[in-house]
Amino acid sequence: MFADADPALMEPRDFARLVTATPVDELRRVMGGPHRRTILDGIFVRMPTLFRADRAGTTEAVLHWSVGDRREGTVDTYEMVIAGGECVLSARPDREPRLTLTLSDIDFLKLVSSNANPVTMFVLGRMKAKGDRGLAMRIPTLFDIPKP
Repeated sequence: MFADADPALMEPRDFARLVTATPVDELRRVMGGPHRRTILDGIFVRMPTLFRADRAGTTEAVLHWSVGDRREGTVDTYEMVIAGGECVLSARPDREPRLTLTLSDIDFLKLVSSNANPVTMFVLGRMKAKGDRGLAMRIPTLFDIPKP
C-alpha cells in the first residue's frame, strides 16, 4: 500500500513499481495527507545515491525542486547542490538557484519513478523550469532513475 511506503527504506526499483501500480486517486489521497513529508523526504534522501558523478563532469549548480499540490496551496521546496562530483540535498533551500523545477506532487512521483518523460512534461507544461533550461534538460542524465 502506497501510504506505508518509505522510499528511503525501499529499493528504488521497488518504489518505481509501487508508483506504477498505485491508482492516481490513491497517490493524490496519500500525498494530501500526513505521509507526504515522509515520502518526499525519502525520495530526496535517495537522490544522492543515484547521482552519476561520471556524467556530471564539472557541472556546478544549485537546483530547487518545488513540489506542489499541498492542501494549503503551498509547495515543498528542496535544494539540490551539484558540485565537485557530489550531489547534496537539503529540505531548507538557502542558496540562489541556477534552476528551479516546479511540478505537482503526482507528476514528481511519476518523474522520479520513470513513469513520465521529462521532455514531455516540459512540452505539456506539467513541469516548469525557471532559470538555466540547458541544465534542466541535462538533469535526467545525471541520475540512474529506476525503471519500474
